[in-house]
Amino acid sequence: MLLSTDIWAGALVRRVEQAGSFAFIARKGHMQFGAVLVKVLNLRTRDAYVLREAQTGEDTVWMRPVETVNEPDIDAWIERQVRYDPDLWVIEIEDVEGRHFLTEKVEKPL
Repeated sequence: MLLSTDIWAGALVRRVEQAGSFAFIARKGHMQFGAVLVKVLNLRTRDAYVLREAQTGEDTVWMRPVETVNEPDIDAWIERQVRYDPDLWVIEIEDVEGRHFLTEKVEKPL
């Protein structure tokens, strides 16, 4: 990520809102270098999934570190990650189609 995390996170929230969906920063980590988790809630099915940024050489790819499950299980997983990495940012997106709105490469789920 070339931008500082706070600027990048704000841009993602604006992108989601411009598309007519809802997003917010649920947790702020390190302003410049914090890693980011994106939690997506599909409002139609009530399923949730999470995406985490990963570096593959010089490229950035987003991947699903856990399966799509119900929201409380995702929230518990996120809390464990925050205890492990206090600099972690968490952005939550609510969309009727379950879209993530990321412009970077996203790995397909299994």
